[in-house]
Amino acid sequence: MIEKATSERLDDIRQIWKLCFPKEDPRYMEYFFKNIYKPENCFLNVVDGEVVSTLVRNPHTIMFNDRVLATSMIVGCATLPSAQKHGYMKQLLETVIGACENSELITLINTESPELYEPYGFRTVYRRKDYTIERKDVKSITNFGCAYEPTPIDLLKVYSAFIRRFNGFYPRDLQYYINYKKEISAVGGKFVAYYDGNNNIRGYAVMIPQGKELKVEELIYLDSMALTKLCNAALQERRVVHLLVSEAEDFTKIFPEAKVINYDSTMARLNDAQLFSRIFNKKVNSVQEAFNISKKPLNLNEWD
Repeated sequence: MIEKATSERLDDIRQIWKLCFPKEDPRYMEYFFKNIYKPENCFLNVVDGEVVSTLVRNPHTIMFNDRVLATSMIVGCATLPSAQKHGYMKQLLETVIGACENSELITLINTESPELYEPYGFRTVYRRKDYTIERKDVKSITNFGCAYEPTPIDLLKVYSAFIRRFNGFYPRDLQYYINYKKEISAVGGKFVAYYDGNNNIRGYAVMIPQGKELKVEELIYLDSMALTKLCNAALQERRVVHLLVSEAEDFTKIFPEAKVINYDSTMARLNDAQLFSRIFNKKVNSVQEAFNISKKPLNLNEWD
């Protein structure tokens, strides 16, 4: 039976996540269930009183071609190992997608296994790049202007300037950054920002240690100086740094010898092609066609 979660089911859901996502940082999982998770957004497939499958549908809005679109991100699709291959997740997805079709034009999902969701109409629409940089790749300069406790208002200010180059992003506000700083602190990471000579913020990097390496999961910069300063700050933390950026951001001229990998990041499902066509005055028949009308490069870096 498909049902919405209740507070009494939380331990069951957490246990399924632990079994199905062994690589997930337990500190992030703890943060998610304390600060992001809401029972009303979580759906369960219950068989004989036992939760066998679960997923979370987090509602959001995205900016697309200067319009605000209601959407949601599906996360945490998981089935008990002992209950897999019985169609329980299929039942759950079909029910949730049915609800999405009645309330939003586009539904999003992040996954490392796109083949699992293609049968439900999802297609990959956004890819990211992973640049691996070392000391030899970046000109060494001082840390003058770098700060490790930027305020949420400064982070929002520089992000708002940066994101104008892109499309398809979540609108952010001050509360977003208050929560984001808590999230990164919870997983042992930190923000570093760069300020110019007039004390204007010009960029920031979100840095998360991963053993002997460092992941920069978000890199915001308004000019090459900010980019260089932030990369230098990251390389002072670890000898090997991974810069995760959008597919449209090309650093090959800046870091010509850096290793770069393109990877699938976000899938989308178009729930009403006719309505989408009317709203944007463009005839589209598929989700790929819908995203191809984007006036700017996509920046769908959110994951929950």
